[in-house]
Amino acid sequence: MGDPAGIGPEIIVQAFREQPGLMRQVVVAGDVATLRHAARLVAELSPKQAVHPHMWAELSDLRDFSQVPPGCVAVIQACSLKQPVALGRISVDAGQAAADCIRFAAQAALTGQARAVVTAPIHKEALAAAGVAFPGHTELLQSIAASHQGVAVAALPVRMMLSCPGLRTVLVSIHVSLRQALDAVTQAQVLQTVRLTHAHFQLYGMAHPRIAVAGLNPHAGEGGLFGREEIDAIAPAVAQARAEGINCTGPHAPDTVFMRARQGAFDVVVAMYHDQGLIPVKLLGLEHGVNTTLGLPFVRTSPDHGTAFDLAGTGRASAASLLAALDAALCTATLA
Repeated sequence: MGDPAGIGPEIIVQAFREQPGLMRQVVVAGDVATLRHAARLVAELSPKQAVHPHMWAELSDLRDFSQVPPGCVAVIQACSLKQPVALGRISVDAGQAAADCIRFAAQAALTGQARAVVTAPIHKEALAAAGVAFPGHTELLQSIAASHQGVAVAALPVRMMLSCPGLRTVLVSIHVSLRQALDAVTQAQVLQTVRLTHAHFQLYGMAHPRIAVAGLNPHAGEGGLFGREEIDAIAPAVAQARAEGINCTGPHAPDTVFMRARQGAFDVVVAMYHDQGLIPVKLLGLEHGVNTTLGLPFVRTSPDHGTAFDLAGTGRASAASLLAALDAALCTATLA
């Protein structure tokens, strides 16, 4: 469900309205009252296309999903909210509810009760206010999966892949400061990212994905004139990956590599830090962007946008990115 104070509940309801066939395969892990409120809100704003109250199926167990009649929104109570949260505001209750829903969905996937997990947006400040010691979905899911497998978090490396029509990027570092992100550009980290990227594409049918590795500095360092990260870390990682049979090249100038990938030269770009990879994806296709977590033992996707507190309760939020994430999750789970 995501953060109940954001647009997650509304876009879930809208997704059921817009693509009921796709949503027939979906169970919402959330708060029933919150989702019913979102449905009433959508009904008031779009009365001709609303999801009506009689179309809800409240499950007590995921095993009952096969009995849900066509056209119903299947929901399972995955969190505890004693009272509705205020829309568009950070709160401890909202952060805790979001975390509880994530944990429920992850356990369902890890135990084989679900084929994939699609997460609606959360608010990182609300998560922190609730005492959840992870900066976002990716790190929390990594911890849950590692615990389930009985291994240390470091033994289950994960990466974010952001996709929009025409461009896919994978990030070396995720939710850290820019200073920490620069320090994370090491040969080991870059090589691990390339390996995870290669393994993901192989798993889903692409034997030799063309991986472009972006540089960190302007013009990929200009032979050390603008920084040595390309010489000391990135180029050695590319050389090692190529020695392992991975089809990767680089370091490429970061100001042109995304354009070249969009023109068809590469299948995916490995970016050195969060904004280097996200800015081009969001510029080209935020409304259809998808976030996929590489390295987890289950399929996980999410929309490529946040909670949009300013839009919560207005009915103006689009479900397009959520629908793209659902479609990607189902397609990927089918291939797995």
